[in-house]
Amino acid sequence: MPLVAAAVCPHPPLIVPELAGAAAPELDDLRAACAAALARLLATEPDEILLVGGGPETTRFGAADHGSLRGYGLDRYVRLWKTNCSGVEALPLSLTVGAWLVGRTGTELPRLARSVAVDAPVAECAELGVALSADSERRTALLVMGDGSACRGVKAPGYDDPRAEAYDDGVARALADADAEALLGLDPVLSAELRVAGRASWQVLAGAVRAAGGDWRGEPHHYSAPYGVAYFVAFWGRVGEPARPAVANGEQR
Repeated sequence: MPLVAAAVCPHPPLIVPELAGAAAPELDDLRAACAAALARLLATEPDEILLVGGGPETTRFGAADHGSLRGYGLDRYVRLWKTNCSGVEALPLSLTVGAWLVGRTGTELPRLARSVAVDAPVAECAELGVALSADSERRTALLVMGDGSACRGVKAPGYDDPRAEAYDDGVARALADADAEALLGLDPVLSAELRVAGRASWQVLAGAVRAAGGDWRGEPHHYSAPYGVAYFVAFWGRVGEPARPAVANGEQR
């Protein structure tokens, strides 16, 4: 796979404005950051987008598969790419939100999706990244979905854990520096204790970038923990890879 770029985004259901209701403006900055990172991704002119996100198991999905937001209070299907009778409702939340983010850009690029088990060992995550690197001869851009710790304060879903902020700060630095080795060094046990949803998918990214070789640069777009859950947005690009100016599509909002 000629891996040309990657973007990292979180997948809170409330990023969808219709789900957030009156609280939607609270995540406007996060939505704008995701739009900017995806604009940078598309500016590298990939032939296809491969979505990677955590799920109950490691598997691949068809281009016609879709996810649903019904479990979060919104009766809406979110298609990955194509619409035909062969598709099934199969995407986990991470890939459903990822498909929603890509859909907002208006791009017609082909989309594929792979989930990685959220409790997958580090070696398995890295090996999946290597496998993805050999899976296509097309210029491929990765959209990697994942949240940080859910233990940032007493109102956080996992309550307060004094280790959470340092963990998230480390992830933020790794994403800003395009540091694949730092991501591969994330401890699965600590990550699970902190209820991190993105550890496995970030390590797939690290494995893919390491297998792709070359020099990579990181561009941080966002880091916050508004509801006690850490959200990161970043762009990784190859050093020397040409790109058009990053301008968000007019359909983004």
